Amino acid sequence: MVVESNFTKELEAKVAQQLNWQRVGYLLGAGSSYLNGNGYPLAFELWDLIKGSIKDEAKRDDIQARLDGTANGLEQALDLLDDGGATDTPYRHIVTNALAQLFMVKTPPLDLHGEFVRRIAQRGQPGVKVFSLNYDPLIERAAAHIRVRIVDGYLGAEQSYFDPAVFSERIGRIRGTYKSKQFDETVKPIHLLKLHGSLGWYECPTNGVRRCSFGTEPPVGTKRLMVPPQRRKAADTTNPPYSALWSAFRGCLAHNDTPINRLVCIGYSFADEHVNAVIENALARTDFTVLIFTKKLGATAWSRWSAKTNVIVVTETQCSLKGTTGPGHTDLWSFERLAKEV
Repeated sequence: MVVESNFTKELEAKVAQQLNWQRVGYLLGAGSSYLNGNGYPLAFELWDLIKGSIKDEAKRDDIQARLDGTANGLEQALDLLDDGGATDTPYRHIVTNALAQLFMVKTPPLDLHGEFVRRIAQRGQPGVKVFSLNYDPLIERAAAHIRVRIVDGYLGAEQSYFDPAVFSERIGRIRGTYKSKQFDETVKPIHLLKLHGSLGWYECPTNGVRRCSFGTEPPVGTKRLMVPPQRRKAADTTNPPYSALWSAFRGCLAHNDTPINRLVCIGYSFADEHVNAVIENALARTDFTVLIFTKKLGATAWSRWSAKTNVIVVTETQCSLKGTTGPGHTDLWSFERLAKEV
């Protein structure tokens, strides 16, 4: 039988050790942007917050009917209304635009995300990877506020364009004489890869994938790159910008020249099978560990991940340390604490 105090102490010590390991990557879910209600809403809150702004009553009722039926959340409801064709349905456009209007006016505090960005930037490793499933710009705004450089795949000051080549660039100076030259890396930006798109991202039929200011509307006739379909996601991710972002995600967890050894998942409830499959495949590596920090984890997700010996799960009600189950933790699951410990 596990003694509660011993388990908690061992859990905290192991988490601290893992967070300070080399080649650590991060995966951020909605819980990392919630900020105790002062940030952006959680996934289960979104529909109640936007449905009043959807003027097409028939489509609003269709979405509500799916949510009242078998759909587990807004994304799945939209998938049930998706015809599976090559283009998005009107339902998805309506919801995406409503979410953008909800998010655009929000200006949450940046102190915690600034601390998170500052700490991982100080690790001194080139191209630390932060994978985000969120649409909000908290990481980008926090990094700019504290003057930490990030690379998110976009270049250009206005209506920025997407160029994944920036993820493979290194920044430095050439020192020495013409006979003996040496490259000194002077800046090591954080790599931010937003796997589900983002506020401000859009696709233009003539100018390709672009990004505008987070607080402004994309040009008329363009498509916001947010809320990608689950059912068609495998096909959609072969198109830019998702093709490059998901390729980097898979490579960093498995087969590129410097794969990460630890994936720290904060505020992600493991409800997206497209993401889960990549993580589970990486767990076949003997030198790879996943750390899951979330307030709640559903029963199915808990059963799937808590028994694995190279996974650590920390929630409010129960925790798992490499296959051994113990009591929950008061705050080790929270972004508020982790932002100061990474």
